[in-house]
Amino acid sequence: MKQRASTATPTSTSFVPRVPTSLKETGLGLGFLTDLALKIMYFEGYLSGYELAERMSLPYPGVVDQVLEFLKREKLCEVKGTGGFAESAYQYAISDKGRAMAREALARSQYAGPAPVTLGAYTEAIGRQPLGAVVVHQRTMRQALAHLVIGEETFARLGPAVNSGRSIFLFGHPGNGKTAIAESIGEMILGDAMYIPYAIEVGGQVIRVFDYVNHVLAEDEPPSADRTHDPRWVRIQRPVIKTGGELTLEALDLVYDETSKYYEAPFQMKANGGMLLIDDFGRQQVRPRDLLNRWIVPLEKRVDYLTLHTGRKIEVPFDVLIVFATNLAPRDLVDEAFLRRIRHKIEIKDPTWDEYREIFRRVCAEKGVPYDEQGLAYLIQEHYLKPNRPRRACHPRDIVDQLIDIARYLNVPAVLSEDLIDRACDAYFVEI
Repeated sequence: MKQRASTATPTSTSFVPRVPTSLKETGLGLGFLTDLALKIMYFEGYLSGYELAERMSLPYPGVVDQVLEFLKREKLCEVKGTGGFAESAYQYAISDKGRAMAREALARSQYAGPAPVTLGAYTEAIGRQPLGAVVVHQRTMRQALAHLVIGEETFARLGPAVNSGRSIFLFGHPGNGKTAIAESIGEMILGDAMYIPYAIEVGGQVIRVFDYVNHVLAEDEPPSADRTHDPRWVRIQRPVIKTGGELTLEALDLVYDETSKYYEAPFQMKANGGMLLIDDFGRQQVRPRDLLNRWIVPLEKRVDYLTLHTGRKIEVPFDVLIVFATNLAPRDLVDEAFLRRIRHKIEIKDPTWDEYREIFRRVCAEKGVPYDEQGLAYLIQEHYLKPNRPRRACHPRDIVDQLIDIARYLNVPAVLSEDLIDRACDAYFVEI
């Protein structure tokens, strides 16, 4: 999605994860941290104490120095040299005994990234950074949606829906901008920042939360050396995650990789504190009713239940603005019981002729095609009124693109002439 500057009212969060000063404050056991350190040393070879602390995203004094002290005492690593006078500059290498233990740890889990945080710490963090803290006013909405032509009735319903921070059901004919509206809603909250962990630990299992595909670092995120918060957490823009016809029920639970032996958080967990857009709802391979039933508990209770491959259920927060966008009629997808759980239901209708004209004028200005009222009148009369064809908000863009392609091929100026309009419409419209 193209990113533009956020127009949401920024909120200052009181949550800043505190840097742990001891092993106890990390919430992780010495055994877990020992395994993690050995795996990193196994892959990296020689490492200074400071470099190991960087890889583990933990402070050296009080935490990593204690891990290294244990490793040395148990003869799992040894000092191979020094890069300076400070103890953190000592160079460490894994020993043969440590290598054997690292292989055993890798057989259990190949996770060798930043140290995770506890599930309790994650739950507290989401609770202290609620999506409801992002407030969108009418003026903000107008600025954010200024690039779209939206009727006043629809516009008036979108604002309260966004502020609810809960759920929105967008429906209507294809091509009228449901996805564009949802993406613009998402962009409104991007300027606000929050902290999420790189990963979470539950009973010795690791769940990876942060990834560079779905999360965008906050612009004010300082370099790692200058961070004053717990380095196991990363400051991001509130997430906006989009999924479509590829969505399956399995993707909404913890995804366990049999090779790496750790978990990937599902879409809704990665979207916590932000927005999850389910585009083309009803086009998934799974039955819509089954997919809808999966959301009943999260939508009502604001918590979600995920399953480890051991069968253990864990409870995670569900603080997500979830947007369902569909071209299908609601009556063909959902029942009254489910619609009751959706906070806001908004139909994105076909544009009026005045709205169509404004869209067409904007498209012409953007594409460098001279706008002509007579040409538009011809288009409407011959290709809409006579064949009784419905208008869609996407038509102006698509028709003008077709017209430009044809004009380039014919080596003539791209103008709204009757001949080019006829050629463009004949190539674009297909009677179904």
